[in-house]
Amino acid sequence: MPKKQKSGKSKSNYPIGKQGIKTATDEKNDFYNKHKSTIWTIIVIIILAIFFIVNNTRDVPEHGPYPPNYNGPKSLNNSDQN
Repeated sequence: MPKKQKSGKSKSNYPIGKQGIKTATDEKNDFYNKHKSTIWTIIVIIILAIFFIVNNTRDVPEHGPYPPNYNGPKSLNNSDQN
C-alpha cells in the first residue's frame, strides 16, 4: 500500500523566493512571545517594590487611648502586692 502524501503546504512546496519572507508584525509578536514571562515578572516586581516603598514611608499614627476595661499588661514584679 502506498502512503498518502500530506495535502498541506510545506516549505518544499513554496517557491524559493517566498520562504524567508517575514512581516514586521511577525517580528513584534515573536519578540513578545519569546520574552512574555520576563516582561510580566519585571512588571510584578516593580509593583511589589512600589507597595513596599509606600508602606514603609508612611507616618505611623500616634498611639491612642486604651479601649474601655483594659487592665494593661501583667508583670511579675507588681508593686501593689504586700
